[in-house]
Amino acid sequence: MIRVWERYHTFPFTVRRPNPQMLIDVKGQVNSSCSRSHITYSFDLCQSGRQVNIRFKYDPKRLESLDQAKTLISESLEKYSTSEHYPSTAANWQSFLPLTNLITISVDDPNHHRGAGHRHDPQQQLFLSEHQSSPGFVSGPIVAGMWKVTLSLHSIITETCSYELQVWSEQEELNALGSL
Repeated sequence: MIRVWERYHTFPFTVRRPNPQMLIDVKGQVNSSCSRSHITYSFDLCQSGRQVNIRFKYDPKRLESLDQAKTLISESLEKYSTSEHYPSTAANWQSFLPLTNLITISVDDPNHHRGAGHRHDPQQQLFLSEHQSSPGFVSGPIVAGMWKVTLSLHSIITETCSYELQVWSEQEELNALGSL
């Protein structure tokens, strides 16, 4: 079961579940009006496991148009600079380049917040397990229940930004002899 909470904005997305190991396989697209919002995907981990894996990517990373970047920077400087500092900062607008999209991930298990990866890399491979996890995430038992993966859309400065999120679990290996 996948539940999606859309906060503030709606946008197109598709959900695929190609095999029983895959818990989330989603593609979506957001736009600049989605900045400073969150998208939460929930999944039910039916049984405790060995490891939860996350693959995430988004594109584009950078705003390539210098004209658009200059306009955005100028508007921000007018809004946030003091009148005494505006002339010198506006003259150096290129020092604020490149302008980039930023989407980060946080994870919650049924009982606790398991951490956040505030990475600027637009392609990420993350994992959580009992004894080891990706930096920014807390190791601990991979318990059954409702888990959440939240995408934090800190800054979407391009017209659109596409993303892909996949989550899958690795179950405990069964003892070949069973219980004696």
